[in-house]
Amino acid sequence: MKFRVERDVLADAVTWTARTLPTRPPAPVLAGVRLEADASGTIGLSSFDYEVSARSEIPAEVSEPGTVLVSGRLLAEISRALPAKPVDVVLEGNKVIVTCGASRFTLLTMPVEEYPALPAMPELTGTVSGDELTHAVAQVTVAASRDDTLPLLTGVRVEIEGERITLLATDRYRLALRELTWTPVTPSYSAVALVRARTLNDVAKSLGSSGLVNVGLSTGAGVDLIGFEAGGRHTTSQLVDGDYPAVRRLFPDETPIHAVVPTAALIDAAKRVSLVAERNTPIRLSFTDGQVVLDAGQGDDAQASEALEAVLVGEEISVAFNPQFLLDGLGALGTDFVRLSFTHPNKPVEFTGQESLDGEDSSVYRYLLVPIRFAG
Repeated sequence: MKFRVERDVLADAVTWTARTLPTRPPAPVLAGVRLEADASGTIGLSSFDYEVSARSEIPAEVSEPGTVLVSGRLLAEISRALPAKPVDVVLEGNKVIVTCGASRFTLLTMPVEEYPALPAMPELTGTVSGDELTHAVAQVTVAASRDDTLPLLTGVRVEIEGERITLLATDRYRLALRELTWTPVTPSYSAVALVRARTLNDVAKSLGSSGLVNVGLSTGAGVDLIGFEAGGRHTTSQLVDGDYPAVRRLFPDETPIHAVVPTAALIDAAKRVSLVAERNTPIRLSFTDGQVVLDAGQGDDAQASEALEAVLVGEEISVAFNPQFLLDGLGALGTDFVRLSFTHPNKPVEFTGQESLDGEDSSVYRYLLVPIRFAG
């Protein structure tokens, strides 16, 4: 095998393909990236850990076609560190020689015949705007659990009904819902899938800038898979198995009390006040006519409070939240104003966005947060 490729092209492709490699692979070959040089002038790079696969293709001057398997992380680090010159890659015996300018690296190969076959990309189901996918996934995954002992809650529930996709995630303390539109191949297409939040986040960030993202979903035929493709890059992921809890019903049907506050001002105030909130201690929001007072800390500890202008509809109310969960929800909104809708001081509070102080709230993104009970 022998080929020449541009440094930036190689570095981008190897970094992207190697990004999901396991830190402790169940088999040594799974730490590798497979390079396949084709006589037509393309290099295919692939990685697979039996759950997530990644494939990308780049143009190159191929002198001798061939296939090798080398350490993905090492090749990614080397290719990023090379000078900005063309890179020559040659297989000599059981070693790969990487030369770029005056730099020369020798990498040991792994047995390519032991590498598992990558799953095929599922048949195209529809296309979605990359920018919208990136934004929607970021808004929802803030609420997904990071506790691997509850694998179901580390996933994002994807509900597809015709042209509408609904994303849902919860870690039992908060719940995020985001709706977006896409173009399905079949107008009446309907499906439900549970995708790892980590994988979905990674895909949205890495493929979202490519314009349109092709999505393929395959369920009920052996292995349940979701696949994404954009800009010559493909990634597939096995779906999470199990029944996701019926979380939609947690959103209240009606809320007798609501308050509207400028989002940026509330974020800044919450950050300042939470400086004195010890780990796991709440930040309290007290809503009265025309204002909200944020305070944290109590007794002999450091204390802080700050008042902001707010519009309150309904009776006065006080709630307390985990500061980080509050900031996560506010940061995900992306609107000038936030509406907090209440049913009771100890019941979950719904956060939605508004473009103006007296405008209508948007139901495209909804964030539900369980308050912390406070003494008195």
